[in-house]
Amino acid sequence: MATNNLGPVLSAFERRPESLISLLQAVQEDLGYLPPEALGTVARHARVPRSRVYGVASFYSQFRFNPVGRQRVAVCRGTACHVGGARFILEQLERTLEILEGQTTEDMEYSLETVACIGCCGLAPCISVNDEVSAKLTPKKVRKQFKQARK
Repeated sequence: MATNNLGPVLSAFERRPESLISLLQAVQEDLGYLPPEALGTVARHARVPRSRVYGVASFYSQFRFNPVGRQRVAVCRGTACHVGGARFILEQLERTLEILEGQTTEDMEYSLETVACIGCCGLAPCISVNDEVSAKLTPKKVRKQFKQARK
């Protein structure tokens, strides 16, 4: 990843510690994740130690330190989805995509993760793919949806 081209992204923010979270969000939006060299660049811009940047980025689950697939598949693990069988949806996705939660397919097409709640509790269980929600799922529906997409 070319972090030396972050100038335009960083220039939109003041050079102060209070900009740190916004800076991290903008850099991740630009690069897709936060590579180690980007943390140093952000630290210099925000005028804070690199350890503080890492501390903030590692505290919030929205920040990623590894590249993600073009399709980010998030399985809701909220109460309604849990009761509705989210565990079985996750297991089916792991089998179909041939990756485990937290991993990315070798072709960088899919990343699989779980999230605390998608906010569609009345439609449980559900997943989101790049923020587009699929609801009232069953393992069979998931298998069919992703097997077709993998062809």
